[in-house]
Amino acid sequence: MKIMRLGEAGKEQPAVMVPAGDGSSRYFSLLPLTRDVDGAFLASGGLDRAREALAAGTLPVLENAETLRVGAPVARPGTVVGIGMNYAAHAAESGSAPLEIPVVFLKPSNTVAGPYDAAPVPPLSSKYDWEVELGIVIGREASYLATTDEAAACIAGYVAANDLSEREYQLPGAAGQWTKGKTLPGSTPLGPWLVPAEDVDGGNLRLRSWVNGEPRQDSTTSELIFDAATLVHHCSQYMRLEPGDVIITGTPEGVALSGRFPYLQPGDVVEVEVEGLGRQRQELYRAGSGVLAGLHRQDRAVGLQQDAL
Repeated sequence: MKIMRLGEAGKEQPAVMVPAGDGSSRYFSLLPLTRDVDGAFLASGGLDRAREALAAGTLPVLENAETLRVGAPVARPGTVVGIGMNYAAHAAESGSAPLEIPVVFLKPSNTVAGPYDAAPVPPLSSKYDWEVELGIVIGREASYLATTDEAAACIAGYVAANDLSEREYQLPGAAGQWTKGKTLPGSTPLGPWLVPAEDVDGGNLRLRSWVNGEPRQDSTTSELIFDAATLVHHCSQYMRLEPGDVIITGTPEGVALSGRFPYLQPGDVVEVEVEGLGRQRQELYRAGSGVLAGLHRQDRAVGLQQDAL
């Protein structure tokens, strides 16, 4: 069972996709159960109700579903939590030793995009990077959890994610910081679908990425330093995770930051795939100049001035 949201941006409708016997897929509307795939739906046992309705044959067929835009499978999460350097090989290519405590950062919900939406490159960006990641979708409130078993029970399911990152904004330099490099519009494509936790082994999934058809990353979630339950437990000690929130769990080696590959440019095509969770494709374009470019120039000037003092 694969949960999706289909339709124009801001007008997506909830759906479920199931494989047919001939290798194709069938799509059913979830509108009889919910207006959207959101925190309320997940917290109220919506995935179980969707499974039961499918088995009972009570969901209407969604005609022409293949022609509809695919949106992020979760409606605008309240919080998107990022985990940094959660693969030892990626930490090494970033110049860091394997971590003993998770690195945690936050991304605004407006960074979330559909898995096939065109991706904007910031006006002055020269170091835009890709990051295939496993995404955790929270299904019940998680706050001050006592054990990883409690944490695992809070995971509704998993999604594929691409954590697009501007390294010049992110890393030390002229006013560089993680927040600026990780919070750009459209920089967190999710999907194409949400798979319930009981239907997939989140600890043993292959992750891959390509740029213009050329392989970049190839790893598995078995190489995560901190697994999904550990991350939910850890984050719950510092913030309240709510149904519909998403944790993206970090990326393996093979990004441009390693120095082995060029950074992304407008016109490039990025594809990322997580086994069982689907494959994304983003064509990059240069976002318009204006206020953002002016602010970045101002930040750069302030940073250079501070360096000179």
